[in-house]
Amino acid sequence: QVQLVESGGGLVQAGNSLRLACRSSGRTFSDYAMGWFRQGPGEERGFVASINWSGSRMDYADSVKGRFTISRDNAKNTVYLQMNSLKPEDTAVYYCARRSSAFVGRDRYDTWGQGTQVTVSS
Repeated sequence: QVQLVESGGGLVQAGNSLRLACRSSGRTFSDYAMGWFRQGPGEERGFVASINWSGSRMDYADSVKGRFTISRDNAKNTVYLQMNSLKPEDTAVYYCARRSSAFVGRDRYDTWGQGTQVTVSS
């Protein structure tokens, strides 16, 4: 059973940065694309970013493009989300997830972490 554990969330002022990490317990981490999603207060969970198995291709939601960067280190079974120029509207619980494919995409995620809270104050 693969487990995903997020870390790095916290409280930060607008304009600052945070880096989230998600470590997988599975042995086949490099076989799968990974993604980040978020759920703000009173909102449904939505797509943030996706990265393919090798880290050569990424996809971003329009709301974070140019501010957030997804990356991965397959040797460490870890995917990262670097978040710069944070805004209050980025406040949410952030989840990492494993896709049932090696390629980037916004759906077909079958394994989820427990989430980490990110709060951006104005």
